[in-house]
Amino acid sequence: MPRYEYRCKSCGSTFELNRPMAESSAPATCPDGHEDTVKLLSTVAVGGSASAAPQPSGGGGGGGCCGGGCCS
Repeated sequence: MPRYEYRCKSCGSTFELNRPMAESSAPATCPDGHEDTVKLLSTVAVGGSASAAPQPSGGGGGGGCCGGGCCS
């Protein structure tokens, strides 16, 4: 079940709720009982460790084979 993050406009606290996608836009009440909340946009990282993508070798200009001049 997806987890959504919200911020309370009254007290400024942030909280998370697990709810079905069909209820993602339903109003949420903060843990302190305030009803004036907004859903926050969250980014999710899935799996593995963060690392830079490998850079192509050879050819100048970057952009892989066709951007690096190896395609004739």
